[in-house]
Amino acid sequence: MKTKSKVRRMWKVLSMAFVIFLQVYWYKFRKKPEADWEKLWDSIGKRFRKTLFELEGLLIKIGQLLSIRGDLLPHSFIRQIQDLTDKVPPSEWNDIQRILEKEWGGPTEEHFLSIEKKAVASASIGEVYKGTLKDGQEVAIKVQRPYIQKIIKTDFRTLQIIIWFADHFVPIPKNFINFKVLFKELKHVIERELDFSQEKNTLLAFQDRFKETEGVKIPSVHSELCTPIVIVMEWVEGIKFTDEDGVNSLEISRHELVKRLIKVFLPQWLEPGQFHADPHAGNVLVSKKGEIILLDFGMIGEISKKDATYFQGLIESTLAKNYSKAVECLTHLGFLLPEADPKTMERLLEEWMSVTPSQLKEVDMIALKMEMNDIIQALPIQVPTRFVFLGRSFVTLEGIILSLASEDEIVDIVKPEFMDWLDTHGNKKWSFIWHWLQSQPLFKFLYTVTEFFKLPQKMEEMQEKELRRTFQFTIYENYKKQLFQLTLLGFLGIGAGIYTSHELLLQVSTGVSAVSSIGYLLVNHKLKKWMRFMHEKRKH
Repeated sequence: MKTKSKVRRMWKVLSMAFVIFLQVYWYKFRKKPEADWEKLWDSIGKRFRKTLFELEGLLIKIGQLLSIRGDLLPHSFIRQIQDLTDKVPPSEWNDIQRILEKEWGGPTEEHFLSIEKKAVASASIGEVYKGTLKDGQEVAIKVQRPYIQKIIKTDFRTLQIIIWFADHFVPIPKNFINFKVLFKELKHVIERELDFSQEKNTLLAFQDRFKETEGVKIPSVHSELCTPIVIVMEWVEGIKFTDEDGVNSLEISRHELVKRLIKVFLPQWLEPGQFHADPHAGNVLVSKKGEIILLDFGMIGEISKKDATYFQGLIESTLAKNYSKAVECLTHLGFLLPEADPKTMERLLEEWMSVTPSQLKEVDMIALKMEMNDIIQALPIQVPTRFVFLGRSFVTLEGIILSLASEDEIVDIVKPEFMDWLDTHGNKKWSFIWHWLQSQPLFKFLYTVTEFFKLPQKMEEMQEKELRRTFQFTIYENYKKQLFQLTLLGFLGIGAGIYTSHELLLQVSTGVSAVSSIGYLLVNHKLKKWMRFMHEKRKH
């Protein structure tokens, strides 16, 4: 990558970012109405989208990640970038051939009967070509784009400058988003995606993970031809889920396809380990036999054991309508900010989950999602940075599933699949039953009886707390009384000093009255603050 193009690339991105900052500041300063803000974010989204397509590289991936942050960004901006696809023009074949020969240490003819010179797929980081090995086996050759390492290095530098500026000069609300953490996560994922050796290892790990699962196909790898920037795998023919005619020609139903997709992705989202973070229509195919084919393991996320436990608890609790437990899981996962009121969140969850499939048929789903984003932005809710890629995986697959089944059908398909998943995980079934029992009236009655028997002990604890509060209040009142008396004494001393013309008495009395007056005001302020705090504590 030439220095001139590197500087131009940085300048294009930085100038766009700073113009956006200035526009936002100007609108804030002018206190523009909401309608004007909508138009501004719409124009920002268009400019952002145009720049991404012009410069490609890492920027496309950043746009894709931002497009799923409806909890943080304006709808009019999201609307402009929500259908970004990672498709860029392929490189010249001569450049690709040069890379392959360098990586394999000789002419391509040593290993291949032929390689098609036209790329089958071309994305921002890699391109895929179809080839035939000496033994006649067809393979897919994924090769890194020329100069991509330098392009991404430049983009990261540019992004660091923008994040530094935003962190120091842009008035971002507290708990809005941690740009540094997001940058670190993005850098980790992209650097991993640039190392095809890691993708090869992930592919092998997924093969092992799903070897006992029927209806799943993951390509085999030709490890001897793989390098850090080239990966060679089995060529697999498949139908895209966006191909209506192809999907309709399959022997299995659309509902069965949804079940198989859920069976493949549910364990990835709920169990500890890696998950496919980019399951778009080009990476998830279906074979003529109805097998789900997974391709491109470059963008991968990971779920910790702790997070997996809480995710499982969240879904079990929601299905069991145990909303207090669901809110507890959301808190542990970091989706609720410290100021969130658990009881309010429970009521909201209950209202959302009370919507019936028949009601959903009459609802404009796009309008509903926009309204949900408004609610989320108004509530103390955030999407933790570590779940950005999980969100991308979920939202991308959701798009595929919605093309196969209607909204009201999905719940009926997903719930039994989830129960099947529980059955295969032993005692987690009992965990589900326990959450369900906790939400039932009988359990609540027994719980109330238990609480009744605990009442004497609780009353004793309350009395003890009240005694402590009374004691603290008495201390504050005594301080106030003593300081008031001292202030009064100081004023009497000032009067006596003036009457007798006693200089020392006047100075000492003035000092005492000043100090005691300030002390009285401070103690009075602390007492009011403490009383407000205790009032709030009693409410909870």
